Amino acid sequence: MNIGPYELANSLILAPMAGVTDLPFRQLCKQLGAGMAVSEMVSSNSLLWGSKKTRRRASHDGEIKPRSVQIMGTEPAMMAEAARFNADQGAQLIDINMGCPAKKVCNVLAGSALLQDEKLVAQILRAVVDAVDVPVTLKIRTGWDREHRNAVQIGRIAEDSGIQSLAIHGRTRADMYRGDAEYDTIAEVKQAIGIPVVANGDIDTPEKARFVLDYTGADAVMIGRAAQGRPWIFREIDHYLKTGEKLPEPGLSEIRDILLGHLHNLYAFYGEYTGVRVARKHISWYSKGQSHGGAFRQAVNRVETIEEQLDMTHEFFEKLITREKMAA
Repeated sequence: MNIGPYELANSLILAPMAGVTDLPFRQLCKQLGAGMAVSEMVSSNSLLWGSKKTRRRASHDGEIKPRSVQIMGTEPAMMAEAARFNADQGAQLIDINMGCPAKKVCNVLAGSALLQDEKLVAQILRAVVDAVDVPVTLKIRTGWDREHRNAVQIGRIAEDSGIQSLAIHGRTRADMYRGDAEYDTIAEVKQAIGIPVVANGDIDTPEKARFVLDYTGADAVMIGRAAQGRPWIFREIDHYLKTGEKLPEPGLSEIRDILLGHLHNLYAFYGEYTGVRVARKHISWYSKGQSHGGAFRQAVNRVETIEEQLDMTHEFFEKLITREKMAA
């Protein structure tokens, strides 16, 4: 799959997720098989650009190419300015968020709330495309609610505006994350437009990825929640799509090593205070489903230092590995 001048290594993309797809996680997913990863959304409000939090969100120092930064907002001129700012800072792709269903986003008529106003959608897309020399992509949902699925219309507007790739989550804004994603609308959009289409929603196994690609005709799939605590899902899907065979699940030793490497990168990126706190959710995701994981999470979430967090995580996995060897 190509987006502008960039040829992706494969058809697997890490979805942008607020509070999750920071630089350490994007890098890890790319190293484990993702062809591209999109940053967590950055507000177009220029007053926030100077904040440490916003600079971290848009950081891509040393990131594996292509570097994609997602922006969010409602004012065409401000979105254009945000796009220029990020392109000047090294973003190679600008992604526009019109898919976030969060209330705090929709209450200011941003994210998926924009799908209610097709005229404004067109104005924003054209403003951003005209503002930068890098490719611009768009992420949407199938519509505002099930009675107003307008992804096909939005897709045509996107193509006419110069958008170079369209990602679609197979739920409406009203659905939030409830129920099952549907792929019929994504298939309709793929038939209606000529730019690459990326299917998103409930893709959590290699077999599901194959099914969605075949069913929708999409050019790629985008994976979000299924990568939390399982960043190796990308190499599993990539291998399956290429060979039809399933890779074995990673062993406890590899999971431990991936997690500990992830933690060290989080500490280096955020510093001790914030790094330890950001790491807690990742530790919880990695340890989900492991024996005695609940008690471990309760304990590790109370510690305040890097040393304690690393020691407890290492000890937890060493006990799991020892038990596994004794049971073999």
